[in-house]
Amino acid sequence: MAQKTPNTAIKNSNATQLKENQKRPNMVVILVDDMRWDEYGEAGHNYVKTPNIDRIVKEGACFVNAFATTPLCSPSRASFLTGQYAHTNGIIDNTARNEQSHGLNTFPKQLNNNGYATAFIGKWHMGNDNSKRPGFDYWASLKGQGEAIDPTLNINGQQQTVKGYVTDILIDQSLLFINQARNQPFLLYVAHKALHPNVIQNDDGKVVNIGEGDFIPAKRHLGLYESAVFDRRPNYNIPPLDKPALMRKIEGVPPLSAATSTKEKTIRERSEMLMAVDEGLGKIIKALEDKGELDNTIIVFTSDHGYWYGEHCLDLERRLAYEEAIRIPMLVRYPPLIKAGMKPKQMVLSIDLASTLLDIAGQTPGAHLQGKSWVPIFKGKVNDWRSSFLVEYYSDSVFPRIVNMGYKAVRDNRFKYIHYVDLKGMNELYDLAKDPYELHNIIDNPKMNGTLKKMKKELNLLLTQTGADGLR
Repeated sequence: MAQKTPNTAIKNSNATQLKENQKRPNMVVILVDDMRWDEYGEAGHNYVKTPNIDRIVKEGACFVNAFATTPLCSPSRASFLTGQYAHTNGIIDNTARNEQSHGLNTFPKQLNNNGYATAFIGKWHMGNDNSKRPGFDYWASLKGQGEAIDPTLNINGQQQTVKGYVTDILIDQSLLFINQARNQPFLLYVAHKALHPNVIQNDDGKVVNIGEGDFIPAKRHLGLYESAVFDRRPNYNIPPLDKPALMRKIEGVPPLSAATSTKEKTIRERSEMLMAVDEGLGKIIKALEDKGELDNTIIVFTSDHGYWYGEHCLDLERRLAYEEAIRIPMLVRYPPLIKAGMKPKQMVLSIDLASTLLDIAGQTPGAHLQGKSWVPIFKGKVNDWRSSFLVEYYSDSVFPRIVNMGYKAVRDNRFKYIHYVDLKGMNELYDLAKDPYELHNIIDNPKMNGTLKKMKKELNLLLTQTGADGLR
């Protein structure tokens, strides 16, 4: 038998590699900033129109119990990318962790090392430094929080001020990456600035200005919902009477009341901001359709954490462990694996995304990841799933009302226990089956002593299992 020439061998090797690459799906992850789990049409929002987000729900899976493990921007973003809790990956707050974030072991890095073309576009927000991080071939990142109008981006090593509205600019960059010619699967990770207000930061990352009126929609959407009224939840404008941590008297901080609740104007402007996000998702879907790659692409649409719409009379302090802050949208479309219209009830977490995408790509997630792959859920073959999860927050000084309110919390299918690390005698316990709006702190009810003991034990177990110190 004649031997193959070296050129023929190389050609066959390249063909084999191309065939293997084509078996692996593309991936598009769209991370919205501060978007509530109920803030789109199919989730029940009473006036916002989101046809493209709704399409993902109808053609894919919508997890009805999805949660962020830390309801704060930087730690949540790190948890999505690393598949680890904040206490493990070390990004515990919103301070400028520039150098530290360069060293994160992210799932895009693993995909990139195994043949995926990768892109990060948008708000990195683990420090103000917007220089390229390891594991990404294409890089277009905002500096710090970024600006809503005419933002400055680092685009593949070049600092550029780009004219226009930030959401549209990030989508344009996304389309440039999608439409590149390539013979390999790709991961596109889009981290929007929307729906975050347009804050001002100093070089250390400290917020200098934030307030009502800083939510900036695209001009074409301004006033779209000017007469709309949001259907508030039953815990709207109910000041806390049994939450000692929120009832503390702090100099210069008004007590929680209707005056401190989120205003309709803010909700309307956020809804108007969402329009550009939804339109951008539609453009990404169309680009994938035009390339014949839509059904070969996993599309994930999610958020780093929620937001207050006046529940418990709260507005900006979304770092707390209540449902409105920790619940997130988690929508996934991928027809080869996911049946259209699925609404899984399992509790899934931000830290699960890394394990899931690596699993679908044929990569072993690795023991350092603390999340679980959703593939068994998609296949309808779940034999064992988590019955509880950890939520954690490390106190910072941005919002005076919640200074020294760092906590470790545990939530299961019925109860939630919140342990404030720096405050004594102010812990909370809720029966979510009887009290889904967390209006009644039952921690002092003698009948709940057994449940409280059980939840404390579960919290310590989760902490020690994930490499953190337990609580006494």
